[in-house]
Amino acid sequence: MPADALVLEAPRSLVRRRFGVPDVGEDDAVLRVEACGLCGTDHELYTGALTPGFPFVPGHETVGTIESIGPAAAERWAVDVGDRVAVECFQSCRRCARCRSEDYRHCELHGLKDMYGMVSATRAPSLWGGFATHQYLAPDSMLLPIPDELDPVLAVAFNPVGAGVRWGVTVPGTGPGDVVAVLGCGMRGLAAAAAAKHAGADFVLVTGAGPRDRERLALAPSFGADLAIDVLTHDPAAELRRRTGGGADVVVDVTSNAPQAFGQAITIAAASARVVVAGTRGSGSGAPGFEPDAIVYKELAVHGALGVDAAAYGAAIDLLVAGTFPFADLPRAVVGLDGVSDLLMTMAGERDVPPVHAVLVPHTETL
Repeated sequence: MPADALVLEAPRSLVRRRFGVPDVGEDDAVLRVEACGLCGTDHELYTGALTPGFPFVPGHETVGTIESIGPAAAERWAVDVGDRVAVECFQSCRRCARCRSEDYRHCELHGLKDMYGMVSATRAPSLWGGFATHQYLAPDSMLLPIPDELDPVLAVAFNPVGAGVRWGVTVPGTGPGDVVAVLGCGMRGLAAAAAAKHAGADFVLVTGAGPRDRERLALAPSFGADLAIDVLTHDPAAELRRRTGGGADVVVDVTSNAPQAFGQAITIAAASARVVVAGTRGSGSGAPGFEPDAIVYKELAVHGALGVDAAAYGAAIDLLVAGTFPFADLPRAVVGLDGVSDLLMTMAGERDVPPVHAVLVPHTETL
């Protein structure tokens, strides 16, 4: 049986190819992809801002149903044919010191080189990403059950909402009474705000920049924000002091390719604050406005955050099912395989204002 997939052969060359769906053995599976979310990493790979140097099937925010599975895999993952699952993009050998300490994102066997959505298509069976009708699930995969009542198009938000949970709550230890500043108002920024408010934060600030973020800032109050600021027209640190009398106990920087945001994060932070840096700056970009001495004088704890983890994904799925925040109502673009290139260009800022949430549904035509 054939599978259709999009292979990124070179920057801006996303080619539809057909592969055979592999037969499974004792310890692996094949997923029928129902939906796959698109994020900033995907459009950076498409435009060539990130380049792994080999052709691959992108897509690392996959939800689908198990189409075939080996008995050992079924027992280990506690799933069977027909079950709907979300796929963790990292794999875990479950044996190395990193995996045993639950830091499987740095697995000594797998790590980034085996991350779904960025594995060479020349490596059998080629179907290593969610931009396809089917995805191969290797023995060291990790799966999360998706309740039947959660629509697949919404369910792919497990990834960005999970990022919001981990970056906005787990890493900084956000809790009741905290003042939280979230820099960036995309899907992950809104999710971080919602997660922080859900964890009991007393006050949440969300920032954006310019017309591209106007609609997103308008949505922020529905996701827990008490204050939404355009940094091109207002000083977020001054506005936060005016509203709360001080700085933020937790600052979560989820901006992408915004070098100046790190300096803003340090300025907004109160003494003894926890600062989480999750968005990448871009190689060689520096950090305009950053005063290193402020980390010393304020005794700040600065945490880098790479990806998400299974615990945060589980919490995200619970949050989506509960419907506490209107993730289902976000401005959302849903396309088939034929519409992905155009959507990625839009997300990269080369066309109209991008949607807050972008989703591929590979078994349909572009809507």
